[in-house]
Amino acid sequence: MSTDATTAPRDRTGHPAAIGSLVAVVAFVTALDNTIVTVALPAAARALRLGAGAVEWVGVSYLLAFAGLLLVSGAAVDRWGQRRMLLLGLSGFGLAAALGGAAPDAAWLIAARTGQGAAAALVLPATLAAIRTELPARARDTAAAVWTAALALALALGPPAGGLLTQYLHWSWVLWVNLPFAVAGLGLTVLALPGRKAGAPRPLPWRSAIPVTLVVLGGTALLISLADGPHPALLLGCGAGVLISLLALRRAERTAVVALLPKALLRDRVFAGSLILQLLWGLGVTGIFFFTPLYLQDALGRSPAAAGLPLLAVAGALIAASPLVAGAVRRFGVGAAVALGLAVVALGLLAVALPGTHPAIGELLPGLVLIGFGSAFTTPLASAALTAAGADQAGIAGGLLSADRELAGALGVALIGAVLALRRSAALAAGHPAAAAYAAGYLAGLLVAAGLAAVGAVLAVRLLGRRADRA
Repeated sequence: MSTDATTAPRDRTGHPAAIGSLVAVVAFVTALDNTIVTVALPAAARALRLGAGAVEWVGVSYLLAFAGLLLVSGAAVDRWGQRRMLLLGLSGFGLAAALGGAAPDAAWLIAARTGQGAAAALVLPATLAAIRTELPARARDTAAAVWTAALALALALGPPAGGLLTQYLHWSWVLWVNLPFAVAGLGLTVLALPGRKAGAPRPLPWRSAIPVTLVVLGGTALLISLADGPHPALLLGCGAGVLISLLALRRAERTAVVALLPKALLRDRVFAGSLILQLLWGLGVTGIFFFTPLYLQDALGRSPAAAGLPLLAVAGALIAASPLVAGAVRRFGVGAAVALGLAVVALGLLAVALPGTHPAIGELLPGLVLIGFGSAFTTPLASAALTAAGADQAGIAGGLLSADRELAGALGVALIGAVLALRRSAALAAGHPAAAAYAAGYLAGLLVAAGLAAVGAVLAVRLLGRRADRA
């Protein structure tokens, strides 16, 4: 295990200000790429002549690569060190962004987005490890607060920034805007992290990481393929690939020196429950985030900039509600606080659906505010899971939580996209205009997302229970 990853001497720390800036840059740019591209997709689709399935792959390819590699990238950080992984990851992130903005076709653009996701998976665990090993204890809470603020800021600015860049410059700029952040991150890495020799290397769980990634890719492909209508050969091939990958994963985990998925941790009720609840939240909310700007443009005829602005209400409500979360947890417990949050999210999704197929943007805002407010109360899931895991498994738990969050986003886009496509096809077959058919599909997606959040609200207290409350 490398010295800088886990066993750095207690009296040697990095530069707190530089590390804090590095944390902010990495958190902001990796989260920004989850949202900024969404508003630009219609323009990119027109320029590159992308089909419905290709558009969704452009959106989810980043998430898939990010989620699929997070688990093994933590082991890579332990083996080769935080500094090296940050330099490699940020360089790759910037290069992929530059190539993606110059994409001449769908395959090129999807490959570039996949490369960005893979690079982001390298820098995220390296940055989190730096907070833990390179800062004194009194500075870690501040760094964690910077991380959270940067994520919220990226959530708020992503859609409107993507809309403005697309409308007044070109869709390519939603990728090229990453370049100054990558350069700044490289400079801060050199300044913040001392070069240290790696210790004894740990074996990387490649035999488990490969089938895990294939399971994620195959399962999502099954859903995304529905966007262009069911293709039996593709569905059969993806299903067979997922089954084979699951069998390979089971065999690899049974014989691995270092398990990628620790059995004892996954059997813990609070930890597993936190993963399930985070997945249910992400499946619904991320899918709706992805399709709301598209709905506002394709069904309601809004400009790219106007289509991104309503999502600011979600981010603003999330930030405003965050100071209330700690008090709710102390008074009612983690399970009740998370249940409340998911219930409010479900109500918000239903409120967005209430105005019908041709609402004014102002009619969507109350529901979007409720979604953001409720989402703030799901943030204790991470702390509950880490507490259940214990300090000796904090790194593995953090990797699983991060991968679960990104996987929920990718599958959420695929699931809501499949629901939208099926309902839209039915509406078109019934003779409805294209815009009305798209709106009908979007409303069906809202109802599915609300149902997922409601199921999570019912499960929250039972899964987290008193143990999480005491923690």
